[in-house]
Amino acid sequence: MKLTWGPNGARDGLEAPYKVAITGIGPVSSVGIGKDAFWDGLCQSEVTGDRTIKDFEPSKWLNAKEIRRTDRFNQFGIAAADLAMKDAGEFEVNPDLAGVMMGTGIGGLSSLENQVILQYERGADRVSPFLVPLMMGNAGSASISMKYGFRGPCESVVTACAAGTHAIIRAAKTIATGRCKVMLAGGTEAAMTSTAYAGFVNMTAMSNVDISRPFDKDRDGFVMTEGGAVVVLEELEFAKARGAHIYGIISGTASNADAYHITAPAPHGIGAAECMRLAIADANMTPGDIVHINAHGTSTPLNDLSESEAIISVFGDSPPPATSIKGALGHALGGAGALGAAAAALTLEKGMVVPTANTKNIDPEINIDVVILEPRKIELGPVISNSFGFGGHNGSIVMEPFG
Repeated sequence: MKLTWGPNGARDGLEAPYKVAITGIGPVSSVGIGKDAFWDGLCQSEVTGDRTIKDFEPSKWLNAKEIRRTDRFNQFGIAAADLAMKDAGEFEVNPDLAGVMMGTGIGGLSSLENQVILQYERGADRVSPFLVPLMMGNAGSASISMKYGFRGPCESVVTACAAGTHAIIRAAKTIATGRCKVMLAGGTEAAMTSTAYAGFVNMTAMSNVDISRPFDKDRDGFVMTEGGAVVVLEELEFAKARGAHIYGIISGTASNADAYHITAPAPHGIGAAECMRLAIADANMTPGDIVHINAHGTSTPLNDLSESEAIISVFGDSPPPATSIKGALGHALGGAGALGAAAAALTLEKGMVVPTANTKNIDPEINIDVVILEPRKIELGPVISNSFGFGGHNGSIVMEPFG
């Protein structure tokens, strides 16, 4: 990862003084809570039905008063942080050198909607005095920093479906520059309200048959889900000194914009392609070094085609195997990138790529190697995880095995 870029981009810039290790993974998803259940859920070849997280019990992480004062998206983030910290193992760190970066697309939407209805039906004096902290998007990062007493940078990223990825990128750079030793980073979302659902349906983004099948010839839109993930990032020498288990190293990152349309991707995925190129260059690698692509793959006609064109543009006619976990999960909006990063880190751990659930017949216009039907073993090597959000926000993270 580069500290600065030179006149010709990353390759002639200065290397960042510190490396960034992934030491803890905490997913909260519709197919499983915790890294083991999450991975097992992603290995399924077919996943259909409601994508709410039915087995999430906030009382495992919060008391009754705290539950009333935190929106569901925030509860997911607190749970994910706890899972990630437990996975990372016990350690001590100067709280001034530990921080939090969290992403969300929408924040406390359900709390806002409920209070708007209450105000309309029963009057303004019945609106909760906790509405503002319930609905504000930065409550997710603030709550986690208070839980652990981390006094370093505590920020929130709101870049639609790229928010979780961008939060992890910002956290990694915070460590790479030496500002912090530890960062908790990720993204969460709980926006499955009737109004949000209607908005996505009316813009024809949602599947008419409630099946997410990225890159399939019969795909007809995404399926909304909720949840998110948090990862523990540590400065590599700090992690090694305490004997931490290291999933991998974040070796390159990139963020750019399509500057094209508020919802549609740029034609032929030109922005996404440049983002991948920048991340790979930031890692001092070439496209040929990448062994797997954790694709954004939303199951919408435009996104999947443009991402496939971007992949061909970067990697040529024989790109590395790609998968989209949104076949199994659905689309968690601002939580999606963090869930994708968690899956990519587990791919490094296991040397396996999960299948793209529900996808059986690859669109003939999509000429990339999509992993379907069953997990596929791969050679260990660098992987790239992509997120592309409404508004033209692009983010890519390159991770590589440790040791």
